[in-house]
Amino acid sequence: MAGTPKVSSDQRLSDLAALPALGRRRLVLGLAQAGLLSLLPTAVHCAPELWVHNVTRLYSVPVAGIEHPRSAAEIAAALRAWPGQVAVGGGHFSMGGQVAIAGGLQLDLRGMRALVWLRPEQMRVRVQAGMSWRDLQDHLDPLGLAIKTMQSYANFSIGGSVSVNCHGRYVGHGPVGRTVQALQLVLADGRIVEASRSENAELFRAALGGYGALAVISEVELDLARNCKIRREVKSLALADYPAYFQREVLARGDCVLHNADLLPPRFDQPVAVSWRRCPDGTALTETARLVPRGASYRLEQSLIWAMSELPGGALLRSQVVHPLLSAGKAVQWLNHEASLDVAQLEPRQRRHSSYVLQEYFIPPRHFLSFTRAMAALLRQRQVMALNVSIRHAPPDSDSLLPWAKEEVFCFVLYYKQGTDENAQALVAGWTRELIALALEHEGRYYLPYQLHASRAQFERAYPEVSELRRLKQAHDPAGKLSNQLWARYL
Repeated sequence: MAGTPKVSSDQRLSDLAALPALGRRRLVLGLAQAGLLSLLPTAVHCAPELWVHNVTRLYSVPVAGIEHPRSAAEIAAALRAWPGQVAVGGGHFSMGGQVAIAGGLQLDLRGMRALVWLRPEQMRVRVQAGMSWRDLQDHLDPLGLAIKTMQSYANFSIGGSVSVNCHGRYVGHGPVGRTVQALQLVLADGRIVEASRSENAELFRAALGGYGALAVISEVELDLARNCKIRREVKSLALADYPAYFQREVLARGDCVLHNADLLPPRFDQPVAVSWRRCPDGTALTETARLVPRGASYRLEQSLIWAMSELPGGALLRSQVVHPLLSAGKAVQWLNHEASLDVAQLEPRQRRHSSYVLQEYFIPPRHFLSFTRAMAALLRQRQVMALNVSIRHAPPDSDSLLPWAKEEVFCFVLYYKQGTDENAQALVAGWTRELIALALEHEGRYYLPYQLHASRAQFERAYPEVSELRRLKQAHDPAGKLSNQLWARYL
């Protein structure tokens, strides 16, 4: 237009930088929704503090804002005030963008760590969703109480664990959702509701393993267990013998509290079964600490991980030296000590050029042998740098809307190393889809908190119940306000 003064790109950048923070966020949000985010200077919309990372440092998500609420009321206010999409983050251990949505607002709940109430006589506790399992153990251990079901490591947030419907090594327990009695949820429109198996039951089921699709979990009410002394028992088996051994010596005996079996590279054909069995109170402890100390150094463990994944013969080092040494000798300790392990012991020296990642597959016992052999062959053929595959077990899940255990399953947790460059990521995506196809061929499913490599068709086949989630989404969040990279891809 005639008479309009010319403005330099430097001046435009200066003007953008001068906008108040909320104004910049809304501008970025609007451009992101219009597909025009790339037109803004990188300094404006991709500042380091506005990238949401996960533990692997892969698939970080650029966001327009991050809020740190301290209560359900503050979550509700943020949802009502923000004009676009919102995602929820806890411990940031999910690996494919499940805790953020590109161009949206992230609610980081790690500041919501309060103990709401603890009722030892009822064996029940209620906490804010951002509290970690380790925080809760500090409250429970002096009372002789323990968490009933959680992951093998205590760093995860409780709300995040419920949102992914996690599980651990607990024998006969299945996912954490079976121990959840009630949830406080904040809906997309800011309403705060209670949900349980008898109240707002649809929302309750959708929140267990729902990855924030319908509501923000702000409080969790859990069943508890008694702390007890446990002793370790280690046994090597032939692959074909493991399912019968598990049924006979783990499930049927009734004294086994924790159990897993490790399959070691390169052949993954000789399970090393590790059982922790309940023992009398008078049994002498070999580990007197009641909980794993916070902030311990794990340099030795990091060095071993590096050696096993980098040095020639690393697989043999693990199977013939490291694993036997770690499981040798008598071990008696408190359940709470074994349940308070720190994930830092798995943390590598650096994640710049490579990262350590998880995947998980759930296979019915009738297909155990066939799937394990096919998986091992594929890992060798694709030269996957697998450190181990840990086998757990879960009964059928009738609580969650998207169950990963539709029937009794063995759980195969693959722990591996991969490069961070684009070529390495593409290779991992390819063999991951092959593993997912194997699981589907064996009437199994795959776990959703990891990298988003599954095709849309694979996701739909693994989780046909998603049609009901879409119905509930339309009813409770028709504008799609609550989202993340997982649901942006598949929902």
